[in-house]
Amino acid sequence: MSFFIFGIFIIMKFETKEGFTEEGTPDMKYYAFDWDDNLMFMPTKIVLKDDNGNEVGMSTEDFAHHRTEIGKQPFEYEGKTIVGFAEDPFRNFRTEGDKDFLIDAMRAKLGPAFNDFKEAINNGSIFSIITARGHNPNTLKQAVYKLIKNNVGGLNQEKLVESLKKYRDFTGEDIKDDDTMIKEYLDMCRFHPVSFGTGSEANPEEGKINALREFIGYCKDLANKVGGKVLFKNDVSNNFVVPSIGFSDDDERNVEKVKEFLNKEFGLEHPVTTYLTKSQTKTKY
Repeated sequence: MSFFIFGIFIIMKFETKEGFTEEGTPDMKYYAFDWDDNLMFMPTKIVLKDDNGNEVGMSTEDFAHHRTEIGKQPFEYEGKTIVGFAEDPFRNFRTEGDKDFLIDAMRAKLGPAFNDFKEAINNGSIFSIITARGHNPNTLKQAVYKLIKNNVGGLNQEKLVESLKKYRDFTGEDIKDDDTMIKEYLDMCRFHPVSFGTGSEANPEEGKINALREFIGYCKDLANKVGGKVLFKNDVSNNFVVPSIGFSDDDERNVEKVKEFLNKEFGLEHPVTTYLTKSQTKTKY
């Protein structure tokens, strides 16, 4: 489930070619991803309560299926009768769980969006993580750094560095040591744990939409600075090309919420394709 809860896994592709054209100019392509059950299937549990007052852990994937029932009516789950949330049910998804998050990310099963994540990173594309989790943003960044350094799931540190050198050569920036360039690249990417601070883990839709809106603006600014050609629907005065944006989520309700936002914000002809990543597969919705 896109993080858990309504996990939004968003892939945003501003569709030109990946990396560089034959002429040696960069093709600006950006992505946004939810973490849980899209990039990775993490072992983190939401904590519920059964009819005997005992705590019961529920996976993020199962939570996506049962979330509308919790606290409204008892239901059976793994041999237990669930009657509601335990106290502080999302404790493992906040800053208290930062250390476990870093450990779990290195051993988690890869999700249906990980190939897109691999493509983005190996080509040095800017991306955003938009998750309902409430970890410190730097914890998310550190987790991605560790995945890159360990070449997890096809991530390739050497390919990333090669791509970053091409971008730096194009923009006239100095070539630095490999590790510094990787860290500066991740500093340019965006990490949005939308329940960090005051956000809601149980109802993160508004936070995710705000993060997506901010990321769209950020990508537009980057494209302008680098000289890329990206057009957003409401920018009719420039010479940019229309981007192709893919949105994917394992929760059908989330897909609908994002479609409503995009229709309202950019009009019915927004360049967005939506995907449902239910049951560990990605299908066009």
